[in-house]
Amino acid sequence: MIVEIVTKDFNLTLYGFSGTAVNKNYGDTGFKLMNKMWETIRTKNLKHKGMNVWVYGPNEEVFAGVEFDPAMQENTGLEVKQISLSKYAYYKHIGPYSGLAYAYAKMRAYLAENNLKAVSPGLEIYGHWSQDESKLETEILMCLG
Repeated sequence: MIVEIVTKDFNLTLYGFSGTAVNKNYGDTGFKLMNKMWETIRTKNLKHKGMNVWVYGPNEEVFAGVEFDPAMQENTGLEVKQISLSKYAYYKHIGPYSGLAYAYAKMRAYLAENNLKAVSPGLEIYGHWSQDESKLETEILMCLG
């Protein structure tokens, strides 16, 4: 596993919904928020870039969002979340989502070995869906403090 430490600014404007992961159940919370977001996008026929982004904040906060095309109007009915990272750990996981917990454990071990500390927010950027789970891509970004 190769974890990259990036010191280049990373900025996103996301549109979606936020919630709290009750009992730290991030997966169920994220999927509920994501499904609600996509329902709103389909109903309002909003133009988007198509990549799901989950943002993890303090106090079990989860935000599921998507980037819109630059010409998109602000009045979408969705929450807006601005992301700005200046230093972060990056890893691209390729394979089933069930392998994400292992990827996170390895990233945290790498950070500890290198005296680096992850802080909020953390991001998962999901690539396009594939029936072949071995081809699923998830970019993990851990903000460093």
